[in-house]
Amino acid sequence: MNILNIAWKGIKTDFRDTRTLFFMLAFPVVLMLVLGSALSNTFGNSLPVDDIHVLYQDTSHSDNFNQFIDAAEKSGIHFQKVTETINPQNEVKQSKYDGYVEVTQQGLQLYVNNGNSIEGSILQGMLTSYVDKYNIASEIMKVAPEKLESAFTHKQKDDFIKETSVLPNKQPGSMDYYAIVITTMIVLYGAMSSSSLIISERVRKTADRLIASPVRKSEIFIGKVLGSLVSNTICVLLVILFSKLFFKANWGNHLGMVILVLLTEIIFAVSMGIGLSFLTKTSAAPRIIIMLFVQLASFFGGAYFKIDNPQGIFKFITELSPLTWVNSAITKMIFANDLSAAIPAVTIHLTGALIFLLVAVISLQKREGL
Repeated sequence: MNILNIAWKGIKTDFRDTRTLFFMLAFPVVLMLVLGSALSNTFGNSLPVDDIHVLYQDTSHSDNFNQFIDAAEKSGIHFQKVTETINPQNEVKQSKYDGYVEVTQQGLQLYVNNGNSIEGSILQGMLTSYVDKYNIASEIMKVAPEKLESAFTHKQKDDFIKETSVLPNKQPGSMDYYAIVITTMIVLYGAMSSSSLIISERVRKTADRLIASPVRKSEIFIGKVLGSLVSNTICVLLVILFSKLFFKANWGNHLGMVILVLLTEIIFAVSMGIGLSFLTKTSAAPRIIIMLFVQLASFFGGAYFKIDNPQGIFKFITELSPLTWVNSAITKMIFANDLSAAIPAVTIHLTGALIFLLVAVISLQKREGL
């Protein structure tokens, strides 16, 4: 009963603290909104291309290219015939048009502006296909003209090559990504509040009164740890619920497993805060250390920007961040249904938590008071 009373008192104290509510609730929500909206274009799988405008001059005296123009118009490629008042190459250089095509009896020439590489590549690909098909038709006309129509109208077999994508089609959008990484980052911030669980009693001179009361030190310790765990868990669940309802973030079909992984991170963060409070001599030192650790872990763990395929020493540094492992685990569970990805993250969290708790317990036993 003493443990529950101490835990309940800690929960009420946490939610009465405006700084706790800001860091654990308002701060992650605002950060998700800002980063998720500002960097939404960096998470798109497709690149939008506007309509392409092309100048052309046809001296081939053939109707083939006109048929190609009619077909290209349906795909957003608009052709305009060159007049005497237009210098087509200058128009392309000045980016007024995306390309210029010269069609003669000897062949076809394409001029593009290097500044419009995407549009130029599209034009080059389409015109190459047109030329290849025209050359095939010319060769058929020489050998067997009667088979020309059947060669281009017959249904072609297109399953000679089967493609398998290495990366799954289902990828997180900007809001999905930042809902995950900001939530895991804010869990680490919970270490700051837990670092003051015992120190606050010393600062307020209430530690001696607690020791003099008919409550064992172990009950005080367990009650404070339990209260901090519950407070942080409630805040994280509220952040997940808010991001899911208002930002439409995708938390997948295994929300229970995701919450379990986050719970182990909460245990790690609370244990780290308490452990550092016993390792340091001043009341301000744990907060400084935790703030520095969280910022470095967030930077190298992908909380502020997405890190894709790091190499060399940078990869080694990113793997030192616990956020790298938990973010990777949650992303794989949500978007690849890979529940086994949770094992490394859970192992790291619980191992780290055990080390910090052992430090705190051993230090507490050596002390006469708290």
